[in-house]
Amino acid sequence: MASEQDNCHLCKEYLRDAVSIPCGHIFCSICLKTYWDHADHTGTYLCPQCRVTYNKRPTPRRTGGSRYSSLQRNSDSFPPPPPSPDYNIAGPQDVGCDICVGKKNKAIKTCLMCLASYCERHLKPHYESATFKRHKLVDEIGHLDRQICPQHQKGLELFCRTDQMCICVLCTVKEHKGHDMVSAEQERADEQQRLGATQAEIQERIHDRLKQMEELKQAVDTLKNSAQRAMQECEKMFGDMIRSIERMQQEMAKMISTNKRAALNNADGHMERLTHEIADLKRRDNEITQLSRTEDHIHFIQSYHMLIAQTENEELPTVTVNPYFTFGPVSKAVSEMKQHMNEFSNDELVKVAKTINKMTFCQLEDSKKKHHSKGDDAPMYRSVQVQEPTHRDDFLKYACQLTLDPNTAYRQLYLSRGNRKAALKRDPQSYGDSSARFDSLPQVLCMEALSGGAYYWEVDWSGEGAAMGVTYRGIKRTGYGDSCRIGYNRKSWSLFCSDSSYSARHNKDQIEVNAPYSSRIGVFLDHAGGTLSFYSLGDTMSLIHRFKTSFSEPVYPGFWVWYESAITLIQL
Repeated sequence: MASEQDNCHLCKEYLRDAVSIPCGHIFCSICLKTYWDHADHTGTYLCPQCRVTYNKRPTPRRTGGSRYSSLQRNSDSFPPPPPSPDYNIAGPQDVGCDICVGKKNKAIKTCLMCLASYCERHLKPHYESATFKRHKLVDEIGHLDRQICPQHQKGLELFCRTDQMCICVLCTVKEHKGHDMVSAEQERADEQQRLGATQAEIQERIHDRLKQMEELKQAVDTLKNSAQRAMQECEKMFGDMIRSIERMQQEMAKMISTNKRAALNNADGHMERLTHEIADLKRRDNEITQLSRTEDHIHFIQSYHMLIAQTENEELPTVTVNPYFTFGPVSKAVSEMKQHMNEFSNDELVKVAKTINKMTFCQLEDSKKKHHSKGDDAPMYRSVQVQEPTHRDDFLKYACQLTLDPNTAYRQLYLSRGNRKAALKRDPQSYGDSSARFDSLPQVLCMEALSGGAYYWEVDWSGEGAAMGVTYRGIKRTGYGDSCRIGYNRKSWSLFCSDSSYSARHNKDQIEVNAPYSSRIGVFLDHAGGTLSFYSLGDTMSLIHRFKTSFSEPVYPGFWVWYESAITLIQL
């Protein structure tokens, strides 16, 4: 029995001349061509399976790795291509014609008299034959069994108000005998009036919601203006504080220079005095030496008494030097001032943060708990608090350097720039054998396992289509199935990028995202917090999509690359 990955999504048959498109889905060549040739589009093309949009018609690429393609290569004869799909044939979600034999056409009308649904061809007798003139035709309703009494197999024509249910004519004989019954038309008319009142109430709620939305928009504009003013005022005040600190720095430098100059001048004065005193003492010492050598006794006695009297009467002042004098206390005082300022600024910043966090911009109010409002009022919405950074400079604090792992790369993926760039080529690369390699899908993982903290990286992409995301190590590596595709299973999350749209994917969920085109994507992973966010990078950062989950093991960044496309990991 063929697996789902071997069947074409359009014709539900084995793939014939299989081709794939940038989002990775595979179809029969003739089925895809017929689908796009007959699709009602306005300049855009949709993938028949995942509904990703493209501004220009992608060029399908033949695949050579599916199981059925292998069977084709090993077969002596090739089966003929399937016929072009007939879009009048009823699909799984359509109601088929009750008259058609074999493949049923889509039913377009239901006859409440015949209790059957008809396609356009089998409906003609109801229009052309007088026999069916009294029959009542309605648009195909898709639940004809609800029009038949399950007990008597008759059409439901009456409404029992006692039991609040639709009944047939035979039900009035026994089961609902004596009950309050009216025709279905009468009950419809009564309920139509109540429906009108309900619709008026809904319209009033719409008006209230529109009013609340307008108030919220005005509040958002006020919030933006207030934030802008606060940023400007804070910038001015912090500028004033910076200039004040600079003035303090200048005053401190001036004070140090003044004291230094005064101390040096004082020292210079003492040095000059000591120099004169030393010269005078040396002169006297020289006179004593000469006097001691004289032979004139009278001259010796007279000069001796004069020198001795001069020396004994002279008192020289003592210059005392403080060997521990430094400007260290100044540095210590400035250091203490810095510490006090840091403590004060941190305390004040905490106070401001607490004050802001206590302020609620908008919140969800349970109307059942409001005594002054109606019990059925719809709630308002609370803005989501984002814990991750908002500016690129803040994201760069979590930047991590990633490297593509050649052992996981699809054989036609060409790695370059130190294993930071991957491009899909037509010729296989000379990679060695590895059980970790993706053998059928153009995918590659990074070497680094990310766990426990916050990480940020940026990716440049170009071409018709590429996807980026993260996956657990246990993602399947063989085959075309969803269990191998990054983003299509429980083990991985991804963002697919085309020239006109983005598509966020995890397991069976796919979310189409309308966001401006960007050739550079920023990825922020908070492994502990359970978030994976994708941002478009330009003059500013703009959030494309955020996954909220709980990671149970380390994850590896991974990429999917289409023909004539490439991804490049940016060194931050």
